[in-house]
Amino acid sequence: MFPLVFEINTRVWLQNLSLKHHKNITLSSVPDEEFLLFSECGFDYIWLMGVWVPSKYSRAIATGHPGLRTTFLQHLGSVDPDDIASSPYSIPSYTVNPALGGETELQAFRERLKSIGIRLMLDFVPNHLALDNEWLPDHPEYFIPVSCDEQCHDPESCFEYAEGKYLAYGKDPYFPPWTDTLQLNYANPETHGMMTDNLLKISRQCDAVRCDVAMLVLKNIFNTTWSNLGGPMTEEFWSKAIKSVKTIYPDFLFLAESYWNKEWDLQQLGFDYTYDKPFYDYITHVPANIEKLMGHMQAQWQYQKHLCRFLENHDEPRAAARMGLNNNAAALVMLTSPGMHLVHQHQMEGYKKKIPVQLIHQAAEKENPELAALYRKLFALQKHIVFQEGHIEWLHLNASSFSHCFGYHRFTENDHAFVVANFSVTGIDIAFSHPILLNLGYNDISLLSTIESDKKTGIHLAADTMHILLAPHEGVVITCKKHDLVNLTHADR
Repeated sequence: MFPLVFEINTRVWLQNLSLKHHKNITLSSVPDEEFLLFSECGFDYIWLMGVWVPSKYSRAIATGHPGLRTTFLQHLGSVDPDDIASSPYSIPSYTVNPALGGETELQAFRERLKSIGIRLMLDFVPNHLALDNEWLPDHPEYFIPVSCDEQCHDPESCFEYAEGKYLAYGKDPYFPPWTDTLQLNYANPETHGMMTDNLLKISRQCDAVRCDVAMLVLKNIFNTTWSNLGGPMTEEFWSKAIKSVKTIYPDFLFLAESYWNKEWDLQQLGFDYTYDKPFYDYITHVPANIEKLMGHMQAQWQYQKHLCRFLENHDEPRAAARMGLNNNAAALVMLTSPGMHLVHQHQMEGYKKKIPVQLIHQAAEKENPELAALYRKLFALQKHIVFQEGHIEWLHLNASSFSHCFGYHRFTENDHAFVVANFSVTGIDIAFSHPILLNLGYNDISLLSTIESDKKTGIHLAADTMHILLAPHEGVVITCKKHDLVNLTHADR
């Protein structure tokens, strides 16, 4: 029910493999050991980020951009021009990059995934296209026009695509424009049709799409941002576009990158899962915002079960760097909470350097084998029925949220799990009560700790109450298997 997704920076990954194996690796020649890793971890989807043909304009802009150069140097120390590529989100055409192997090799890669029960996810960028996209100059009407008068007032907001003719750069209204992209005009019904055609083209090549900044093309957001230039958007894009794909491919999955508390709106328009940015913000905050996290995770089930939870992705800082000592406990909480779970490339190994998306060369880092081993255990745990189908209720602990400790109960009719976490610098004796604990013995439970290999010496059961000695920055999961509960009370039903 709740899929596990692994995001791969495709260009960087293939280059790393090529260096490792001393030959050019493309999508059809990825070594078997990589697929074995995917299978052993239990990933349900592999998200190949950045497979589309690159933009020449975007690469040129990235190469000369002073702000981007600073981020490149922070990652690599020194930068060769060959290390820089276009942004994978400045797309001139939804055509597979020939340097990665093209469409034929992508399909071969997909078939290899399918043979081990894994599905393929690709990117769809609905808000904008590259400056050198295939629809210009024949179809400027697909984009937001900017008059000469407007251009004079804000020359940094637009691109002169023909002499004296301007189109707006793609934009999030709260940030500077993406100057390697053009903003699509959803006030024009023909733009809806063109982008739906692109979505249908992508859907023939994969099993799921991650939709970049999906909330930007919601009707109310688009109109607030662009209606003065492009006219009013009169109907939503997502509902019809998603229906067009699912009519042909009913099991096709849609994941929305979503911010500004627009998750529910996007879910109602047909998205299977939406980014859970509040969860990310609360759990990665230093110190962790336990009170807000508790409130958020008690939201309506129909909302929670369609959220995608993560600790990092290509847009965010590395979890190991951002959360430090709380990283292991946060991983346990993320992978035992309801919803889709997204894991980023090298998150398991504890990498700390974020890679700018325009780089295709990655700095070497020391791996954390203990963290990698913990992730393997958590991936196996995530597949248990109680975490795949179980509802959630908050536990009442003998400590306030100011202790930076919290806990919750995941449950089906017969399967139960108790998750407790300590995000503080001090240890604590945590206690909670629940009817399912009554008459439960030490041999009836399984326990996983982010710190100790044998945690049972740190727990005490008395009637329906459990005491757990939590070390600083420790997370613990206590599970009760179905056959252990046959003779227990049914007070929780």
